[in-house]
Amino acid sequence: MIRRVMPTLRLMNQPFVSSIAALPEPAEPALWFIFNDMQLLVQTGGTLFTVPAFANQDTMGWTPQRVQYLGRLGNDHCLCADAPPDAPLPAGWRFLGLRRLFDHMAPDLFRVAVRAVQLAAWERNTQFCGRCGAPTHTKPTERAKICAACDLTTYPRISPAIIVAVTRDDTLLLARAHRHPPGFYSVLAGFVEPGETLEETVQREVKEEVGIEVDNIRYFGSQPWPFPDSLMLAFTATYAGGEITLEESEIADAGWYTAANLPLVPPPISIARTLINAFVAAHPS
Repeated sequence: MIRRVMPTLRLMNQPFVSSIAALPEPAEPALWFIFNDMQLLVQTGGTLFTVPAFANQDTMGWTPQRVQYLGRLGNDHCLCADAPPDAPLPAGWRFLGLRRLFDHMAPDLFRVAVRAVQLAAWERNTQFCGRCGAPTHTKPTERAKICAACDLTTYPRISPAIIVAVTRDDTLLLARAHRHPPGFYSVLAGFVEPGETLEETVQREVKEEVGIEVDNIRYFGSQPWPFPDSLMLAFTATYAGGEITLEESEIADAGWYTAANLPLVPPPISIARTLINAFVAAHPS
């Protein structure tokens, strides 16, 4: 029987310790982060969504595929895996994308889910060598795959990207990308290119997207962003010159906003919102 993991205080602020060790035998009950592509299996009853917890891999009525041991969340073992195609689900369980789970999962579980979805995708996409096409196998000493033929070692992919809050006096630069719904604005972001420093990426992305210059670039913080494998590196910067000129293929609108006159902005769980909240705190109305 599947043990439901209740979102109690025991799951709040628990340390997560990463590990590549195999689950001890006989297996202890573990938290399972099981995916159908990029969607996570969750139980949807109650106020918060939960993940299955069981010791027997066949508890669901099918055997999870491409199982990886992640580590421990507090005292709980954590594993990730893929569901087999067309796997039947018990009543009350469904697959949901992580964006749907932002505010509907205990923070500690969501933090592990962010790690799990990236590792599950990496395992799924590295069954064969990208250089010679031969099968790969898991390296026993680290989180890596190694080619059986040419010995190429492949590590989980992480794509660094900057996100920056640009200020001008008591205003904040916000933009709406074409992919965003009407009225939704955020700070600027973009991927780091080969050979760039993070500061150079900040300057280039701002110049490309809205045509202005920035200086006084300062590191703010970071956040894993599993859509699909980004690491968001947040900065603040100040306006240094130029007029807003949109990169029309990507940006629909951009402008300067006061703390008292913000449009619809990203949800609290995102580092974009953390940057915006920091601006608001520094400019009380």
